[in-house]
Amino acid sequence: MTTDQAVHEPTEPTGGAPEDAAHDEPHDDSLHQRLNWLRAAVLGANDGIVSTAGIVVGVAGATSDRGSLVVAGVAGLVAGALSMAAGEYVSVSTQRDSERAVLEVERRELAETPEEELEELTGIYQAKGLTPELAREVAVQLTEHDALRAHAEAELGIDPDDLTNPWAAALASMLAFTVGALLPLLTIVLVGATWRVAVTVVAVAVALAVTGWSSAWFGDAPRTRAVLRNVGGGLFAMAVTYGIGTLLGTHL
Repeated sequence: MTTDQAVHEPTEPTGGAPEDAAHDEPHDDSLHQRLNWLRAAVLGANDGIVSTAGIVVGVAGATSDRGSLVVAGVAGLVAGALSMAAGEYVSVSTQRDSERAVLEVERRELAETPEEELEELTGIYQAKGLTPELAREVAVQLTEHDALRAHAEAELGIDPDDLTNPWAAALASMLAFTVGALLPLLTIVLVGATWRVAVTVVAVAVALAVTGWSSAWFGDAPRTRAVLRNVGGGLFAMAVTYGIGTLLGTHL
């Protein structure tokens, strides 16, 4: 090989992995699903922080007894976590039942009126901008590959093989709430009586700023407004419960 040949000939990649890795991006719904789970976890933790902080700060306004704070905080944590789990289970189960019902309708229509369903799928892809000929070809090929999946994804936005698990959703919500609730509970219990309310308020405000920013990031919303709204709501809740606790502790 001459020097000129070496200069002008294209160089073969020494390893395919780095070039492939540069284009190894998620092109399915997996990233979207993970972001939804993360967002739900952040919101669950946020609920745990606010509700438990309100309980323990309210009790701290009424009494400085550490045992009472522990009982109230743990009771609030357990009740809130179970409530979150039950609510999430019922909600996701209802959604899953609805998805199964519409999939069954679609399955029946494919069996009874396949030509009409093919025309419907063709029309969907035409509406997306494909030419009639290409839309028909795409619809035919997808129908031959997996008719139910093609119609479920195009018409309903449902993946028939990836329906949401209500048990997983319930467990995730319960764990997220518990993690959030542990912050105000541990702070109010471990800090001395003189500073426990102040330290708890500061810790909760910081945590709510983080969850507010995170929820805004996941939803692609303005961060500053979300943080101020989240922190302001939490501080207001603690102020109200502390005032009620102080009032009741004085008169009971």
